[in-house]
Amino acid sequence: MIETLEPFRIELTGYCYRMLGSGFEAEDAVQETLVRAWKAYDSFDPSRASLRTWLYRIATNICIDMLRSAQRRALAIDLRPAGGDFGAPLPERAFVQPVPDARVLPEDTAIRRETVRLAFVAALQHLPPRQRAVLILRDVLAWKADEVATLLSISVASANSALQRARATLQTVDPGEPLNPADPTQKALLSRYCEAFERHDVRTLVALLHEDATMSMPPFSWWLRGRGPISLALNDPNAACAGAWLVPVAANASPAYWQMRPGLEKPFGLVFLDVRGGLVTGSTTFLNVDELLPLFT
Repeated sequence: MIETLEPFRIELTGYCYRMLGSGFEAEDAVQETLVRAWKAYDSFDPSRASLRTWLYRIATNICIDMLRSAQRRALAIDLRPAGGDFGAPLPERAFVQPVPDARVLPEDTAIRRETVRLAFVAALQHLPPRQRAVLILRDVLAWKADEVATLLSISVASANSALQRARATLQTVDPGEPLNPADPTQKALLSRYCEAFERHDVRTLVALLHEDATMSMPPFSWWLRGRGPISLALNDPNAACAGAWLVPVAANASPAYWQMRPGLEKPFGLVFLDVRGGLVTGSTTFLNVDELLPLFT
């Protein structure tokens, strides 16, 4: 039985991650999905739906139940104006959280990799749960309208209407470029950025930024926009970045790195870079390493 259900784990985790915005919650949802499927397997009727559709129906219902009373997860730029003091750290549930690629991106599929990037997942959180499910199933997983309608027990017209509203909400979202090691421009940019970071060469780092680049550090809601404010922050003697270095990690189909610091046995933070057109348009450094490490090991 488990052998029959287990091959669906990664793609279901990717689906639930997009729905919930948290790798931990996604894994919980998938585990519950597989447990419910195992218990109800005798009632599964392959003449009415495929095993995959049946599992997605269970997973969708679980995610929608989990979202009923949940606070919408976000990025720092969605929570407050730029600048100001750091303030107190917010709970993990306030932010869209990162996830390892291996947990959410099956190797044998052509799923659009940018749809697990932080910006895209954060944008999904603005949608009502059912609209979110429709958009993911149609535009990410390439399901047909009648398949989505059957899964959600709604009419095809309702499914199409929900998709149109969801697309309208997300039409201005730019998730940035997914990591593409074969792209020479992106490869050169990331190489220069990592080398400048290790030298603590703030001048070069700032030169690699887009003029409207952002910088944030969850679990703090504090964030900055623009080369000037970011330059001041990087030059702050209290930033203690001197001597730090970056180690690549496969996460959210993004340029992502563990930030290491002298004297620390574990990473100081998990850094994500947004890139577009040969420049860095944003950096997000997750500081809740103790919470994240179990997911990445």
